[in-house]
Amino acid sequence: MLENKSLVLDLLEWVAKHPRTYNEVMAAWRTSCPRLPIWEDACDHGLVVRKQHKDLGTIVRLTGPGKKLLNSERSVSVG
Repeated sequence: MLENKSLVLDLLEWVAKHPRTYNEVMAAWRTSCPRLPIWEDACDHGLVVRKQHKDLGTIVRLTGPGKKLLNSERSVSVG
């Protein structure tokens, strides 16, 4: 079961808008609160992935399951 589903969906929607660097994602979504592990939940459920990009460094992108969840739960179309 996905904890904090609404916040995880917010993260997925934010990442889907355009490529985000890992540092940008960590600045916006990392938390030290054990009750709100949004980034960790998204990673643990395979909804996001980190990929090395030649020019931009480490980029965070949605996985297939992340896109599917976002498309099914929000009125967002992610290809």
